[in-house]
Amino acid sequence: MASRGVRPQPRGKPSGLPFHARFTDVASSAGLHAPVIYGPPDRMDYILESMGCGVAFLDYDNDGWLDIFLLSGTRRQGPVEGVTNRLYKNNRDGTFTDVTAKAGLVRQGWAFGVTVADYNNDGFDDLFITGWPQNTLYRNNGDGTFTDVTAAAGLLHSGNRWGTGCTWVDYDRDGRLDLFVSNYVVFDFNTIPPAGKNPNCNYKGVAVNCGPRGLVAERPILYHNNGDGTFTDVTGRTGIGAATPGYGLTAVAADLDGDGWQELYVACDSTPSLLFRHKADGTFEEIGLESGLAVNEDGREQAGMGIAIGDFDTDGSLDVLKTHFADDTAALYRNAGHLEFEDVTVRSGLGVETRYVSWGDGIVDLDNNGLPDIFWVTGSTFPEVERVHPEIPHKTPRVLFRNLGGGRFEELLDGAGPAIAEAHASRGVAFGDFDNDGDMDILIMNINEPPSLLRNDLSGSGHWLKVKLVGTRSNRSAIGSVVTATYGGRRQAQAVMAASGYLSCGDRRLHFGLGAAVTADLEIAWPSGVHEVLKDVRADQLVTVKEGAGIIGQEKLGR
Repeated sequence: MASRGVRPQPRGKPSGLPFHARFTDVASSAGLHAPVIYGPPDRMDYILESMGCGVAFLDYDNDGWLDIFLLSGTRRQGPVEGVTNRLYKNNRDGTFTDVTAKAGLVRQGWAFGVTVADYNNDGFDDLFITGWPQNTLYRNNGDGTFTDVTAAAGLLHSGNRWGTGCTWVDYDRDGRLDLFVSNYVVFDFNTIPPAGKNPNCNYKGVAVNCGPRGLVAERPILYHNNGDGTFTDVTGRTGIGAATPGYGLTAVAADLDGDGWQELYVACDSTPSLLFRHKADGTFEEIGLESGLAVNEDGREQAGMGIAIGDFDTDGSLDVLKTHFADDTAALYRNAGHLEFEDVTVRSGLGVETRYVSWGDGIVDLDNNGLPDIFWVTGSTFPEVERVHPEIPHKTPRVLFRNLGGGRFEELLDGAGPAIAEAHASRGVAFGDFDNDGDMDILIMNINEPPSLLRNDLSGSGHWLKVKLVGTRSNRSAIGSVVTATYGGRRQAQAVMAASGYLSCGDRRLHFGLGAAVTADLEIAWPSGVHEVLKDVRADQLVTVKEGAGIIGQEKLGR
């Protein structure tokens, strides 16, 4: 995988400012005991085994509490007893119940990515899962169960294909969610070269699994929602198929230039990442290099893993964070407008961290001070290397950068709770308020271990506001909307998304930390083109906004 072999920037003097968020892993006490199996426990013979999978926060039963969906892999030698994707229902007391079998979601195989939204506008969130050799669409029946409708929807494909990133997106603004899927490499256990076969299968002098370099890249696919439960492949006629294929991993959809049409962005591993600009006529053109999002400021491709979209400098524009391999930095791109992005990684302070292979990420206000922070998870792809090079561990800590304002960040090596320093080989991450106490918690996939559920025990006096959107002319899930909150002299934009991080999906309720502000003004840009303004919305509550009707629900949450 691509790495620049860069040295970290020197660390500055610690600010000494208090950080009021503190994280504790409560997965075990919450009932999340089952390990996520992904390949052998002590080696990764094939790249398929090393990439891991995503996780999701969702409210599948519409009770106002976040449930958990965990993907899983398997092992090449065959099914592993008790291993499956898992759905956990939130018991509203800090614990979860495994309802996988009852929900009809028992399935073992190689699952990778998940995207959550209501594709048929019936009021219940559905699940689309990428995998090898096939993807899966589950329709939510509204009674706590799901039905596999992949074949009926026209989403089965011939042969084997390795689907990775996926996201729901209403690309033609007809009020129905379409489906975008990125693909990684052409993979077959019987034809992939064995470990150490060529220079692409060697790391630090150790024979490791081969790829992605040296393997054949796959194109992404766009499916149009026909409105009758079926989908049509429109990759060719929309311009998506015209782009040079890359090793596509995470895919996200968001309106990055504020023109009302969503762009599609794909983090590509060891090839330039892809940005598909919407031409406002139902077609796209790939402009990754022109936009600045394809490569880093040195003009080099990186090992694109996870993508976070957020407004780190609170200037009202959506910025981008992309994670990469070890001996390289993450990339933080500031939105300069008109689909032009500036790599500000070094000047922001993120260049101090290059030690780890980095995966799922987020731009999230973790301490409710009104400034979004940066978080990502890490873990090696090659457990074999540690036996030869103990200084390159397979399990590594989480990374947290607190926002200092003025476009600057400070890495917190301690002081944010014991869960940050815990070492795991992690991949997917999702952010959401699972206990409805007004702060953001974190769900993490760990390879061949149970997941981590990091409960945020927040102190301090920072206020917050959650916003849930319900579309009418737009798709019911409001995917593609952008909400801009103005508070305390700041102006922060957030996008309603169906996928983010690394192959994962978070809480669709937007969460704004407000700091000392007790109200915020909200501007909502719906995918239909409707714009709404809500003035002086009170802090410390969840507001539900229906397109064209304003606030239809207000709920006090909190500690």
